[in-house]
Amino acid sequence: MHSDYDKEANAIAITLVDSAIADRADQRHKRAIVALRDGEPVSLELLYPNLGIDEPLRAVAERYELDLETLTAAATAALAAPDRAVTVEVAARSTI
Repeated sequence: MHSDYDKEANAIAITLVDSAIADRADQRHKRAIVALRDGEPVSLELLYPNLGIDEPLRAVAERYELDLETLTAAATAALAAPDRAVTVEVAARSTI
């Protein structure tokens, strides 16, 4: 998963599927736009993250059954390194 915080635009882009081209978008929250390919999310645009990331990310995670913790990690990493692409790799939870 890749994320990038554009400080000037005050927006975070999170890529869920590399090289996927969206065929439509869903504004799941007033500050979260999800790009979809065949009804599946391929990327997410989080607007005005300075107003908080929890509520819009929760709305997206619930609607598309995405891992909220992973989305939060990607958004937080992007905020920590503005204007640079960040790659986040999250392994599956251990069943032990």
